[in-house]
Amino acid sequence: MTPLARVQERFSTQIIETHSFRGDETAVIRPEALRPVAQFLKEAPELDFNFLMDLSAVDYLFFAGGRIQKPARFEVVYHFFSLKFNHRLRLKVPVDEKAPEVDSLCALWASANWYEREVWDMFGIKFKGHPNLKRILMYEEFQGHALRKDYPFNKRQPLIGPQY
Repeated sequence: MTPLARVQERFSTQIIETHSFRGDETAVIRPEALRPVAQFLKEAPELDFNFLMDLSAVDYLFFAGGRIQKPARFEVVYHFFSLKFNHRLRLKVPVDEKAPEVDSLCALWASANWYEREVWDMFGIKFKGHPNLKRILMYEEFQGHALRKDYPFNKRQPLIGPQY
């Protein structure tokens, strides 16, 4: 049974959609299911997803020129890998623009710490339970989130100087 089939079997009511193309399996899940699904992926012996390869976000503000509407403006995207079984799985979690927040996975994968800080810094999506959610790429005084599609590219930022 594939990892995607196992997730579908266990969390059928929490899955919004799935797709598989050339062995690339993806599940779009409800935000409240993120932590239980991720814990299942890591702890189920037949899955053993012990490596969080990547975590990023997508801003669908102007998706397909505005012709296609997505239910949520943002998606947080997780790429998991099992070193033992050599299989991959992608999870996508839709995130509402009005309350951009999902659970942190730092307690399950230490590598999530920096990935989540990067997503917070660039997209403004918060991670509940993150131990130290602060900017990682931009300076603390930076205003806004630079990878949001509506971020003004010519915006003037506060100047910072040496701190003596």
